[in-house]
Amino acid sequence: MPRDEHRRGPETDLERLVVRPEGAAHETPILFLHGMWHGAWCWRDWQQILAEKGWESHAIGLPGHGASPRRKSVRFSTMDDYLTVLKSEIERFERPPIVIGHSMGGALVQWFLKKVADDLPAAVLVASWTSHSTIADGTLGHLKRDPWGFIQMGWTLSSTPLVRSPESVASLLITDGATVTAAELHARLCEESALVLSQHNPPFWKPKRNVASPMLWVAGERDAVITLKGARRSADYYGADFLAVADSGHNLMMEKTYAETAGHIDRWLREKAP
Repeated sequence: MPRDEHRRGPETDLERLVVRPEGAAHETPILFLHGMWHGAWCWRDWQQILAEKGWESHAIGLPGHGASPRRKSVRFSTMDDYLTVLKSEIERFERPPIVIGHSMGGALVQWFLKKVADDLPAAVLVASWTSHSTIADGTLGHLKRDPWGFIQMGWTLSSTPLVRSPESVASLLITDGATVTAAELHARLCEESALVLSQHNPPFWKPKRNVASPMLWVAGERDAVITLKGARRSADYYGADFLAVADSGHNLMMEKTYAETAGHIDRWLREKAP
């Protein structure tokens, strides 16, 4: 069985979940980066599956997420704060890692490719914020479903009202048959900044062209956060390979298709970053 380590690294105070395969492993490790409200814990199932296929993986919790302590108020955290964390974590590895980012984590990968270095061994964007406008590519649709959540977000400067109840979580993040219930998922989610949402939109954000890193864009066909159209357009912009997962919502790592999706990622990585 893969070896599962739950610890805080000696170099930083961040929570870090490390899963190592037994026997021979691929030379390139994987770094997992979670999205809004989540923590390192959300990757455990994929880490176990990929370890069985020979991949060593590290999932971190951003400050104030999961078991990672706060460094400042999460409400006033920015994409720049989170990018600093990602840069530091990547630099910890002796060999540059593959980076897999979900939702806001996928946006942070895009920021890294533009602002720091665009030559990662590979990047996998999972239900990621799109390359251009997150508002046009999903937010407007959810605004219609949950106007009260957006009103609360506006006056609190926190995006937490969007996941204020199990019902909100079910509407936004998962579909029927997920590996967790809406109540279980809601209980694990944490506070999140609303500032980060505006930073990944024009005029503050413009994506880089001609990224050198091999990229895979993975989208859920029933994603309530990001439209399939926006995901495809983003993959085309970056020249990324594209995978649409049928009958699946935003949290692809805990949807009923989670094992199949992890298998697709494994096969792609074997080809692109052996």
